[in-house]
Amino acid sequence: MTILVTGSSGHLGEALMRRLRAEGKAARGIDIKPAPFTDLVGSIADRAFVAGAMMDVTAVIHPATLHKPHVATQTRQDFVDTNISGTLVLLEAAVAAGVGAFIFTSTTSTFGDALVPPAGAPAAWITEEVTPVPKNIYGATKLAAEMLCELFARRERLPVLVLRTSRFFPEADDSAILRERYATANVQANELLYRRVDVEDVATVHLLALERAAALGFRKYIISATTPFDVADLAALRRDAPGVIRRLFPECAELYDARGWSLFSEIDRVYVNALARRELGWTPRYDFAHVLDSLRAGKDFRSPLALAVGSKGYHDRVFEAGPYPVEAR
Repeated sequence: MTILVTGSSGHLGEALMRRLRAEGKAARGIDIKPAPFTDLVGSIADRAFVAGAMMDVTAVIHPATLHKPHVATQTRQDFVDTNISGTLVLLEAAVAAGVGAFIFTSTTSTFGDALVPPAGAPAAWITEEVTPVPKNIYGATKLAAEMLCELFARRERLPVLVLRTSRFFPEADDSAILRERYATANVQANELLYRRVDVEDVATVHLLALERAAALGFRKYIISATTPFDVADLAALRRDAPGVIRRLFPECAELYDARGWSLFSEIDRVYVNALARRELGWTPRYDFAHVLDSLRAGKDFRSPLALAVGSKGYHDRVFEAGPYPVEAR
């Protein structure tokens, strides 16, 4: 009864391995890089390696991926090899092993250009019904991998749940403007209003998905902290986001001023997690209300698990212009 976790040297992979082992569950971590929570080192695109790693496995959680930060440093073929071919290899091996559940970690980046409304339009209300419009090779390959997951669920009767996660990395934003105007913690606190989730909540929903996959068959879910906004707020969020936030959280101004923080002047999209909360029984703990409670108490708003996993970076080298280079491909 072993759970296979891919990408176990990364943020989410390590978080999952920590949770599973803390709960006394048998878990096997695999990654291309060695790390304390990685049991086997190898590529998910290597069929022989994956077949060996799948021995005695009853469920798979698959976060391993090339990410957006790799778009400027890896080729498009690298993304295809890891995100599409690697997922295909895992799906085929899971079917051959008779695995009972396959949880695929996808991304809200699959929505791409659908996330940014035209100037003057209300903020976008992003649910599972929004049609993805990938804007780079990362989003395109993750969407293709989702389609493979659906194919295997339909044709091979493999229970597969796709979790489209929003931001949970602790690293500084790639935007030089944001880094200049706001402290990293300020940016990430603001993002919990509409486009971020704590890694502990992400780990929790993955484990809930494992329990429910067999009954659900195939589903896609948006995984983000619960937003305090509703559809009626969308127009105002583009014009005056601080006004909306201060109405909902009157104490925010004083708590932010004490830290020298500020709110974003506008918000262009809102991720909606209602389906995941309803169907998976998920209750995210680390939202904007938690941020304010933490500021009031003088504590870090990040979860203990997020602090334990820490920052990993995405590259072996340091870049002068930011945490990673940005280039559209």
